[in-house]
Amino acid sequence: MTWDDVRQIALSFPGVEESTSYGTPSFKVKGKFLTRLRPEDQSIVLVDVSFDEREMLMEAEPQTFHFTAHYKDYPAVLARLESLHPGSLRAFLERRWRNVAPKTVIKAYDAERSG
Repeated sequence: MTWDDVRQIALSFPGVEESTSYGTPSFKVKGKFLTRLRPEDQSIVLVDVSFDEREMLMEAEPQTFHFTAHYKDYPAVLARLESLHPGSLRAFLERRWRNVAPKTVIKAYDAERSG
């Protein structure tokens, strides 16, 4: 995957906008963090990932999922873009989006998808 692929997936969710976070490209919903690029290792930050899930992901796909000491105590995992599957990214971003997007936006999105 490339950052452009991430952009296309992230912007497919209503209310998502390009921004910056820690001086790097990111995506937010109403100012709330969705994900960001870590250019130092060409990874993206995926939040709302439990510690157990993170361990499972790193064990199953160590070439993709990892974390640094900075993220040790946060429910987050880093994912290398070069080996991240687009479907996995979509699922992670949708989960986070549902946690930070306004409820009315989520309801309208769900109604549009089901109808």
